[in-house]
Amino acid sequence: MAARSFVLWLHGLGDSGPANEPIRTFFSSPEFRLTKWSFPSAPQSPVSCNHGAVMPSWFDMYEIPVTAESPKDENSVLKAVQTVHAMIDKEIANGVSPESIFICGFSQGGALTLASVLLYPRTLGGGAVFSGWVPFNSSIIARISPEAKKTPILWSHGLADRTVLFEAGQAGPPFLEQAGMSCEFKAYPNVGHSITNEELRYLESWIGTRLKSSS
Repeated sequence: MAARSFVLWLHGLGDSGPANEPIRTFFSSPEFRLTKWSFPSAPQSPVSCNHGAVMPSWFDMYEIPVTAESPKDENSVLKAVQTVHAMIDKEIANGVSPESIFICGFSQGGALTLASVLLYPRTLGGGAVFSGWVPFNSSIIARISPEAKKTPILWSHGLADRTVLFEAGQAGPPFLEQAGMSCEFKAYPNVGHSITNEELRYLESWIGTRLKSSS
C-alpha cells in the first residue's frame, strides 16, 4: 500500500536517526496504518559550543545551555532547512498530501522542525517541537508565507530542562504570535532534557486527530 501520511523525526545534537526509531511503537492507532516514517541522521559537523568537536549536528550552535538570548547561526539553520524541505518535497512528489505531513523533533531537531515548518511554502499537517527553541531572529518573520502560518504547532518542554532552558521554549509562543500564528504549548513539571512517554502519547493523539480530519 502507498503511504497516505508521512512523519519525519529530527533527532537532537550528537544523536542518530536509528536510535530514535523505537518512538514509532507509540503510534499504534489505526490512523497510522499507512504512515511512512523517516528518522534521518544529521551530517557530521564541527560544533562551536563543543570546542569544534565533530558530531552529528543539523546546524552550528554557539552555547549550551541554550537560553532565550543565545546567539543564533541563521545561515547554518537555513542550510539545514533546505535539506528538510527536500525530504518533504520528495514525499509530496510520491503522492502524500502536504496536510498529512508532520515534522517532529527533539532539542536541536525541535529547533530545526520549527524553522522548516515556518519556511515551507505550503500548509503542512503540523510541526511538533520537543525541548526546542527559536533558532533565528524576528527578521525571519517577513519570510513566512500565509500558507505556512496555517500549519499547527505543538510545543512541549520540561520545566526542569537544564540543557535547553524552559525560558528558551517559553519564548516560542510569543514569537509565533508575532508571526500571526498560534501554537499549543505544554509544560511538563519535573521533566529535564528528555522526551517522555506522556509527551509521545499526546503526540499520537495530536497527529491522529489531524489525520482523521484530513482524510
